[in-house]
Amino acid sequence: MAAPFRPAFFGQATVSARASTFKGAVLCKVANRSSGRKTALVTQAKVGDTLEEFLLEATSDAKLRQTMMSLSEAIRTIAFKVRTASCSALNCVNTFGDEQLAVDVLADKLLFEALKYSGCVKYACSEEVPEPVDLQGSGFSVAFDPLDGSSIVDTNFTVGTIFGVWPGDKLKGITGRDQAAAGMGIYGPRTVYCIALKDCPGCHEFLLQDDGKWLHVKETTEIGEGKMFSPGNLRATFDNPNYERLLSHYIGEKYTLRYTGGMVPDVFQIIVKEKGVFTNVTSPSTKAKLRILFEVAPLALLIEKAGGYSSADGKCISGLDVPIEAYDQRTQICYGSIAEVRRFEEYMYGNSERFAEKGAEVNA
Repeated sequence: MAAPFRPAFFGQATVSARASTFKGAVLCKVANRSSGRKTALVTQAKVGDTLEEFLLEATSDAKLRQTMMSLSEAIRTIAFKVRTASCSALNCVNTFGDEQLAVDVLADKLLFEALKYSGCVKYACSEEVPEPVDLQGSGFSVAFDPLDGSSIVDTNFTVGTIFGVWPGDKLKGITGRDQAAAGMGIYGPRTVYCIALKDCPGCHEFLLQDDGKWLHVKETTEIGEGKMFSPGNLRATFDNPNYERLLSHYIGEKYTLRYTGGMVPDVFQIIVKEKGVFTNVTSPSTKAKLRILFEVAPLALLIEKAGGYSSADGKCISGLDVPIEAYDQRTQICYGSIAEVRRFEEYMYGNSERFAEKGAEVNA
């Protein structure tokens, strides 16, 4: 039985400033909600700060800070459990019919406990518990995939947690663009907490230190061009000729293949390397597997805050603009630079008018 979860609460208490040991800064505009006016405070969230220091400067919303801190505590615990927990299958399935692994169930439990103890979350749901659970807090609702890529844990590949934070008490009748924040925990040789806040520029990485603290090590504000591709669901090329042509383009142009079979590491590398493209496409014989609420919308916010773009739902629209009408709603997706996402839409749908005015150069 897992030990009771004891999060480190983080409210409005100020943290003493300290000199950054890293170079770089990003300007974050946060709304001055305490006065009720829409005036903006310009603050600096410096690389080298702790997570607590970053959040104090990145947002004036104490409940959002607490929610993000509580999620970071759960992710830190999950990182340890992934290294030590059993990966044997349990004799149970979730309501979507997916097989659950022991480590999935444990990660799910830790995240629900962390969010409940935060006091800032009204409803939460996950891929393992897809119906919203009333956590009796107030402020936000959270949807998460507790352990994306759990089927490759036993091979020691990198796996991760994905989450989206929505204001209020709704997890349907919303879009990804309504998110207050999103993030993922990446469990590999290093443990990383990667987050984006709606009102703060950039996508931010925090590295777990030996003393348990999260250190701000990188901000990403631009996804540039670079020949690196991660093609999910290659089975779709059998009866989706457009996807087959797109994959032939990548190969013919000598793109570097970087694909692990886990969505978290495959998308996270676009942010880290600041280049590349991730695709997961459907076909008549291979239906969509990726869920908008738990995976696609949160990762779209991370990618787009990092300076990239997305294309979802078989249309020329951002993954942030797909209406979420069901918890199990699924879609196809592309993440990457503006040129790569435009190329994706041109190959898949014949045009990409929404990018025409941006002047992206694509050699289709």
